[in-house]
Amino acid sequence: MPVPWFLLSLALGRNPVVLSLERVVGPQDTARCSPGLSCHLWDGDVLCLPGSLASAPGPVLVPTRLQTELVLRCHEETDCDLCVRVAVHLAVHGYWGDPDKEEKFRRAADPELEEPRNVSLQAHVVLSFQAYPTAHCVLLEVQVPAALVQPGQSVGSVVFDCFEAALGAEVQIWSYTQPRYQKELNLTQQLPALPWLNVSADGEDVRLVLDVSEEQHFGLSLYWNQAQGPIKPWWHSNLTGPQTITLNHTDLVPCLCIQVWPLEPDSVRTSICPFKEDPRAHRNLWRAARLQLLPPRGWRLDAPCSLPAEATLCWQALDGGPCLPLVPPLPRENVTVNKVLEFPLLKGHPNVCVQVSTWEKIQLQECLWADSLGPLKDDMLLVETRGPQDNGSLCALEPSGCTPLLSRASTRAARLGEQLLQDVQSGQCLQLWDNDLGALWACPMDKYIHQRWVLVWLACLLLAAVLFLLLLLKMNHVKGWLRLLKEDIRAGAAARSRAALLLYSADDASFERLVGALASALCQLPLRVAVDLWSRRDLSAQGALAWFHAQRRQTLQEGGVVVLLFSPGAVALCREWLQDATSAPRAHGPHDAFTASLSCVLPDFLQGRAPGRYVGAYFDKLLPADAVPALFRSVPVFSLPSQLPDFLGTLQGPAAPRPRRLAERAEQVSRALQPALDSCFRPPAALGTGRGMGPEAGDRT
Repeated sequence: MPVPWFLLSLALGRNPVVLSLERVVGPQDTARCSPGLSCHLWDGDVLCLPGSLASAPGPVLVPTRLQTELVLRCHEETDCDLCVRVAVHLAVHGYWGDPDKEEKFRRAADPELEEPRNVSLQAHVVLSFQAYPTAHCVLLEVQVPAALVQPGQSVGSVVFDCFEAALGAEVQIWSYTQPRYQKELNLTQQLPALPWLNVSADGEDVRLVLDVSEEQHFGLSLYWNQAQGPIKPWWHSNLTGPQTITLNHTDLVPCLCIQVWPLEPDSVRTSICPFKEDPRAHRNLWRAARLQLLPPRGWRLDAPCSLPAEATLCWQALDGGPCLPLVPPLPRENVTVNKVLEFPLLKGHPNVCVQVSTWEKIQLQECLWADSLGPLKDDMLLVETRGPQDNGSLCALEPSGCTPLLSRASTRAARLGEQLLQDVQSGQCLQLWDNDLGALWACPMDKYIHQRWVLVWLACLLLAAVLFLLLLLKMNHVKGWLRLLKEDIRAGAAARSRAALLLYSADDASFERLVGALASALCQLPLRVAVDLWSRRDLSAQGALAWFHAQRRQTLQEGGVVVLLFSPGAVALCREWLQDATSAPRAHGPHDAFTASLSCVLPDFLQGRAPGRYVGAYFDKLLPADAVPALFRSVPVFSLPSQLPDFLGTLQGPAAPRPRRLAERAEQVSRALQPALDSCFRPPAALGTGRGMGPEAGDRT
């Protein structure tokens, strides 16, 4: 049964490593022999009949030792059979006649006596292979040159590829010559019997497929094969075939191994570690690794597998730059996972960190004892190097390198070199490490930073005092500048405010004053208000209808709103238009925009285009609520001043302020309207001569 070569490699392994089998390509059997010999494999099988012993007529070739090796015969890249390679070692047996005479002949110098003995030897070697229930024999023809014929000496070997076998089979191999001059050689070998196991990819996951019969019982174990320590079991189960087990790709690590064995007495266990070279497994290993800090100076790297990495101490500055390795003077150490290690420091410091790195990059970094010693400090690390005659030097570890304290470099350590040297001598620096070759010192830099900030604050206070004096001297100019700034802010706000076109019927002079007060109050919200009271010259030049069309188009294009301010005169005009839309409109003055606008406003309401464009309003003391025609109630209609907050919120749209601020603005508008409202309800004699209320009043301008 052809099986994948990977399965055969798995089956023939030995715990804890896997045997790597050589692969033989091609279905044909072959034979080869050691240098100096010539050999030939006869085609077809031969009869496996040793026959009886025969006397040697002289020197003959006989097999002396059998040696086997398991290989894979592959018909395709992954379609291989288990095969047994057999090597037969040969030697010369027997003499030319009497052994004593043979010795004399060998030592004689007479060429006539040795010439008859200077002949090659030829033998037919039979290999018999039996693996129940089959048997197979092959015939090898071997020839040895005369130069190698020495009685009792080995002449080499012949190798046969190969006898196919099955997992779990017991094989027996015999070797003899035809004719047979001695007892045949015999070798018995038991091949391991294990479940069929296949490891395959299933997307991101990995599947272990055990294809065995339902009666086959076997054990399966997944474990971490740690070189630094004992095997660490991860998962174990006794199963009955067939089985398919899925592993998540995040569980793969290089040392994850699979062990299988039949549940039989004294069974052979076989292991394979198929993920040693898997890039995903190596990435997962570093993700699973944890660098644990153990006070006061210990640390441990926890990982499921051994890691080819080195560890060293480094100095992490407060400014967040790279962690600077302390090598030298401290050495690098090879990492031993799951073992507590210590660095030779006298005292701990929060800026001292452990780096675990490979030849590619830094993989892990943790600052030592940060929980107990607090956050990073703004300290300068000084490296002291001691010479053979007690002469030493100090340098400061910085990103650019180790800067000598008494140098002319432009770094912070060089500028404060003398002060740092005095701090070391006076004992203000903390000694972290010390031996015969040097020492490490951590010197606080807080006091130098405080001195610098004091100077900065003094300079800021001096500058503020100078500016204050200049402001006092230039007060008038400052007031003018503030006034201009306020006007610019108001102008910008007005540019960003919403447009509103106010339409009304000029019933009388007091109502026009009320409309003017409302328009002025709305401009303070801010709103950009257009009303015919402020455009009488344009009305005279363009005409009321043209002026309304222009204002309406501009207002609606800018996202504004048209306000219909209802009064008794406006209601009467609207009803007149609604009752007899076909009659000619009543004549109106050159400034009566409301009458001119009805020809455009009414179609918007009749065709349903008014919502979102128009808003209605009326003064509750001048007009009852039910007096507004029903056609105009398709848009919001507000009573003033009782519903001023809602009215103002609708006018300002999305830019409306919060309710509290809106109520304050409504109160301001109400106060501005109150004098004009009071004038509308005085007795007619107090108002003097003027137009009466109603649409028939003429134009006052």
